[in-house]
Amino acid sequence: MTTPATPPSASAARTKAAPARPGRRVVAAAVAAALACVGFAAVNVGFEAADRFSQGPYAAYATGLSVMNWLVVALKAAGAAMALLSLVQRPRLPAPAVLAAGLWAAFATLGLYGLGSLVQVAGMATGVRGSPADVDVWGLAYVAFFLLMAGAFGVVAVSHTRRRGVPVRFAVLGALGAPLALGALLVGIPALLAAAGVMPAL
Repeated sequence: MTTPATPPSASAARTKAAPARPGRRVVAAAVAAALACVGFAAVNVGFEAADRFSQGPYAAYATGLSVMNWLVVALKAAGAAMALLSLVQRPRLPAPAVLAAGLWAAFATLGLYGLGSLVQVAGMATGVRGSPADVDVWGLAYVAFFLLMAGAFGVVAVSHTRRRGVPVRFAVLGALGAPLALGALLVGIPALLAAAGVMPAL
């Protein structure tokens, strides 16, 4: 008995539902972003292992700095996970829209930080703020690292949003909401720690 052919409409529906595979450039950008996040998180873990914040002029704020340091580690780990999950065809979690918002959030946050650092370097180079002597190769490499990292997340975010057909509003939500939320955390957590008497007020 001959098996009936699959109706064209059903076949088309399955094809439409299956997201396109990311290209090589997108894969390279996602892997680079994940490795950068992991490598940079390792620096923060090294700070904790060396108990860096327990001595020096900021020793009184050691608890608060430690809390913020682990928060940064968690954010970087989340960034690495999101970059790699964007390459999975059908991840169970998170939902495509949630992942898109997270990727755009990482792009916007890193981009703003990189641009802010670039403006600071430009100010030192022109003598507006600081001295041109303060600009060195390591400082320029630091700024370039964050700008490239932001660019990698931007490539991944655009690709994921298009491939999964995520509405633009989720990209806007992630890009605009993340810097505000992060700023609130950076201000709110030290304030809470100070109110609890764990460390002096800033």
